[in-house]
Amino acid sequence: MAQDKDIFRIKHNDMLPEKGTILIAEPFLQSIFFERSVILLVENNLTGAMGFVLNKQTDLILNDFFPEINHLPEIPLYLGGPVQANHLYFIHTLGDDFIPNGVNVFGNLYFDGDFEALKHYIAAGGKIDGKVKFFIGYSGWTRDQLNAEINRDSWLVAKASVKNIMLLDGDEFWNEAVDSLGSQYSMWKYYPKNPDMN
Repeated sequence: MAQDKDIFRIKHNDMLPEKGTILIAEPFLQSIFFERSVILLVENNLTGAMGFVLNKQTDLILNDFFPEINHLPEIPLYLGGPVQANHLYFIHTLGDDFIPNGVNVFGNLYFDGDFEALKHYIAAGGKIDGKVKFFIGYSGWTRDQLNAEINRDSWLVAKASVKNIMLLDGDEFWNEAVDSLGSQYSMWKYYPKNPDMN
């Protein structure tokens, strides 16, 4: 199987994993959290990096945790990563006018902010489809850990549009991200999720 993997392995690109970039998992990265994942980096500095898996929707919904929005259409929760899995995080495009104290990631995309203001916005009927994405836990790396994983070709770094970050999900997002890398990566999409079954 190692020989088969060599067919699909392509060395990492030279894009730096800066805040606002995405990490695209190599196709044979086997992990409940990271298999075919797309991760948005919301921070990367001298102390480490932080991001959220964008395309792993859970069976949980936000409404079940907050009675004031329980009557509204279901709001999905995503599995942001294995760190602090009992904490809720969010990204949004609502800006400071609606959600004060958010951290700008890039463009009109923000990380966190005043959660009480967000709950009030949602309870008042504010539109969140394509504007807010909620996560349980986050993905984190200590200083130099992420660079080491990139150098081992576990991740490719790329740019993504805010629209794709907020709207795409599941393998569709991973496939779209792979397509954005260029035709030399197209073979990644044909690597089986469970190679032992072939």
